[in-house]
Amino acid sequence: MKSGVEKMLWSIAIPGFGQLLNKKYFKGTVLIILEFIININANINEIIVLSFLGFTDLSAKQANYKWLMFYPCVYLFSIWDAYKDGVDEVPPLLYIPFATAAYSETLGIIYSKCFRINGILIGPIFLPTAFIFLGLGIGFLIRLFILNVKKIDH
Repeated sequence: MKSGVEKMLWSIAIPGFGQLLNKKYFKGTVLIILEFIININANINEIIVLSFLGFTDLSAKQANYKWLMFYPCVYLFSIWDAYKDGVDEVPPLLYIPFATAAYSETLGIIYSKCFRINGILIGPIFLPTAFIFLGLGIGFLIRLFILNVKKIDH
């Protein structure tokens, strides 16, 4: 029995690693290269460090949003794809939560320059991360709804 979760967790660490474990070497290499290109151009490592140190205003200034907008789709596709290729059978419509998480994380990036709670900027790392979980939740609800409607139709 294959473990898609293991591959998914490696793709969370670095997009493309799960694909390498799934022996999808070309796809894994492309995703790793995209990770480095986007990471360097968006200044992701710097904004992660600044965010965790509490300098979210500075992290928002350091972020290159034109490049950062690419990251959610590459990141969540890599996670989904590693899982999908790492299991024997994929549950129906399981791609929906990953796609909605990519959309919602992109919205989190868009609003991360200005969204504040009690005057505190959440920033380009923590707001998009929170939006991933919001998108996953919405996606699982949509998936559940569709599966229940299909069951009723049959």
